[in-house]
Amino acid sequence: MRLDGRRRSGNIEDRRGISGRAIGVGGGILGAVIIGIITLLSGGNIGDVARNVMGSQGVSQQRQEYVETPEDKELADFVSVILAGTEDVWTEIFRQNGWGEYEPPKMVLFHGSVQSGCGGATSQTGPFYCSADKTVYIDLDFLKDMETDIGGGGDFAYAYVIAHEVGHHVQNLLGILPETHRKRAEVSESEANKISVRTELQADYLAGVWGHTDNRMFQSLEPGDVEEALDVAAKIGDDYLQKKAYGREMPESFNHGRSEWRVRWLKKGLDSGDPNGGDTFSIPYSSL
Repeated sequence: MRLDGRRRSGNIEDRRGISGRAIGVGGGILGAVIIGIITLLSGGNIGDVARNVMGSQGVSQQRQEYVETPEDKELADFVSVILAGTEDVWTEIFRQNGWGEYEPPKMVLFHGSVQSGCGGATSQTGPFYCSADKTVYIDLDFLKDMETDIGGGGDFAYAYVIAHEVGHHVQNLLGILPETHRKRAEVSESEANKISVRTELQADYLAGVWGHTDNRMFQSLEPGDVEEALDVAAKIGDDYLQKKAYGREMPESFNHGRSEWRVRWLKKGLDSGDPNGGDTFSIPYSSL
């Protein structure tokens, strides 16, 4: 991505020096990695997800002093520029569509563990958006480990991770996220999972809309950037991750969508840039 000269966001809170490193014990490293990957890019009931991860791992809150490395500083600067880009893009989109004034989310950088408005979480939870405090939480180690953990990375792939969580914030501001939370509480687990899939795919689409518009406004994309993001989207599909973890897929437990669905909706947003073109809720589930 071309980001030289771009402004940085003023909506970032750095808690890396105070959160400490939470060290998981029990359950095995593979279990922690799989749980973390499957909850990647998660939105909504993150408090429950975080408690499940912490409970399954028997987390011990041993603290280790955090020291920022040059790589950490570079990534912190990067996410600040990307967050600023989402602020600029969504401010313009909200204005153009008569949706009122865009209220940017806050971003919290943490290291190891953190307390959010949705409950406690560890880095194993992955980046997440908490609707209760309208904040995106991210441990930068997640970005550093993407290549080894899921076999994909690159600057636009990292930006996609952030833009997806901001997509949940947009859903929250538009009243979509509260409505999906309400509906999920009223139906069976399998039906609730389908609503979750639709919600996540729409956030993928909105991430694509951001990428399209950011490129139009700032000429930010370089050759290979889109391919990086689409590759990561394919590798965080529920079917891909379940086959990797368990050797088979379990469609009834999908909560983010198949790889091909995630790629399709991200690409659709990238191609169109239309914030009104991501209705994942009214089409048949099998057609997602």
